[in-house]
Amino acid sequence: MPWNIDARVPVRFGETKEAAPDDALLVEGVLGEDLGGRAAGFELAWSEHGAGCSCCTPRNPAAVALNRLFQARAKGEVLFFRRVVAVTQTPEAGLAVWAAVRGDPLTSGRFRLADR
Repeated sequence: MPWNIDARVPVRFGETKEAAPDDALLVEGVLGEDLGGRAAGFELAWSEHGAGCSCCTPRNPAAVALNRLFQARAKGEVLFFRRVVAVTQTPEAGLAVWAAVRGDPLTSGRFRLADR
């Protein structure tokens, strides 16, 4: 019987206070060092186009932040985390995180949207 295990790190949307001790945080507009070494921050590049527009930004900033967080985990630079809580303040930031996890090839290979 084949195993159906998804080893990618789940990402869910929530608030900082909802994060468990072994969760990492992806926070819109906040730098990682402000959150105790278990977080990555990202800023959206604002334009008239949508989040992650290929003509305005070379790569989705949420994807870049998630992949930096993953690399930091692999290098032991942050505490090992089993899940990421995405803390977004705007609908555009939420869309950027969703687009990163669903559409960026490198990010979608490492992360998945949590079931709940």
